[in-house]
Amino acid sequence: MVFTLLINRWDFFAGLLIEHIEISLIAILIAIVFGGLVGILISEFQKSAKSTLNVINFLYTIPSISMLGFLIPFSGIGNATAIIALTIYALLPMVRNTHTGLTTIDPAIVEAATGMGSTRFQTLWKVKLPLAMPVILSGIRNMVTMTIALGGIASFIGAGGLGVAIYRGITTNNTSMTLAGSLLIALLALVADGILSIVEKRMKQHKKNKPLLITVLVICAIFITHLFFPYQQDTIHIATKPMTEEYIMGEMLKILIEEDTNLKVEVTTGVGGGTSNIQPGMEKGEFDLYPEYTGTAWNMVLKKKGTYSEKLFSKLEKDYSKKYDMSWVGMYGFNNTYGLVVRKDLAQKYDLHTYSDLAAVSNQLTFGAEYDFFEREDGYDALCNAYGFHFASTKDMDIGLKYQAINNKQIDVMNIFTTDGQLSQADVVVLKDDKQFYPSYECGNVVRNEMLRKHPELRTVLKKLDNSISEAEMAKMNYQVETQKKEPKAVAKAFLERKHIQ
Repeated sequence: MVFTLLINRWDFFAGLLIEHIEISLIAILIAIVFGGLVGILISEFQKSAKSTLNVINFLYTIPSISMLGFLIPFSGIGNATAIIALTIYALLPMVRNTHTGLTTIDPAIVEAATGMGSTRFQTLWKVKLPLAMPVILSGIRNMVTMTIALGGIASFIGAGGLGVAIYRGITTNNTSMTLAGSLLIALLALVADGILSIVEKRMKQHKKNKPLLITVLVICAIFITHLFFPYQQDTIHIATKPMTEEYIMGEMLKILIEEDTNLKVEVTTGVGGGTSNIQPGMEKGEFDLYPEYTGTAWNMVLKKKGTYSEKLFSKLEKDYSKKYDMSWVGMYGFNNTYGLVVRKDLAQKYDLHTYSDLAAVSNQLTFGAEYDFFEREDGYDALCNAYGFHFASTKDMDIGLKYQAINNKQIDVMNIFTTDGQLSQADVVVLKDDKQFYPSYECGNVVRNEMLRKHPELRTVLKKLDNSISEAEMAKMNYQVETQKKEPKAVAKAFLERKHIQ
């Protein structure tokens, strides 16, 4: 199944593989140059070695997700942040091995070189570095393997690479895609390690092993230029949240825009954190357009208190225009609001039909939800306050793993979206929101006005999507992707053709 998927969708995986190599290689090259220089300096000035290594050791202990979260406010979403994070983690083996290699050289050899009239630089360049190179290469091998493996996290913040396949597979309940992405990362790491093993053996066979820093710098410059300046001038950058329906809508937007205009579209799929990371990217101009939900925009973006209703849409539009210079264009027509479900066996055991029924037994149950649900204004805390929930425990998990968790009885209750494709297949009961807690979440496109002014034809294209999708139609398309394993692009294209929107 995995190999069939790789063969049938090799263009997709090959593109991600190239992106993964680019991101990893740039981080590796920067770490080699910068880490190598730091290792050389602390070996020459030993008093600074302990404090420098302690700082790098501390950075290495920071969890990767935390590191990404810390960097996002400074460097934004995408490849730059991923490269910075990977470089930080790659520094430790590079600095440590360079320092170790240079400080374990026999002092008699260094003394002999000095006695023959060699300067400090000549001794370093012609004697120390060649002798230390086997140890340095060993550090590089470890660092390369680790960086390639860790590169899978890049997709969480909207960067490319094989992590996109892993994350999309998890989100859409496509185990084969997750395994395919993981397999390619493992193979890439093994190939890189094998190549470096050959290089290491050949260098040991030669007496002259001068470091090729200039070559490394040139290669690094080429890749950085290619990675950070690859786009054409008239390109629309679309972001989507890590949700099946957003993958589908992203493909719809790409198809329509590229067919009806001369614009090129780049879609960054499944940005981790959803609105909390995409909106800052919109404000910085990293993204131009993304599908959003009115209730989410009201509470999370505009920071408004209280429950949102569509009567407030004109106020929502006005505030977006005034505060962010953005517009809502192309309201799809479906409302993807939240709901709560409980395992069917528990619903029968406790006779649960409404949220109020659930409150009476909540202290015996485990609640599960995606990460941002526990932080949003209209999320977990507000829900508990409204109904008096006191769950025995909670579990944070990726949105794509919730149904698997409740089907495996790892959680008892979870929040759902009313358009979830897996909802009809899960062994759960949807409870009634008897106090009407949840607001409206109509889906539409948020667009930077700068793009609409520059490309007025974009508004016409997006307007084609007005009232084009019902809740039932969206749920059906999600089901086709999540359960029937169809590709989001194929589902999007078939829907547009059936609706005669193209």
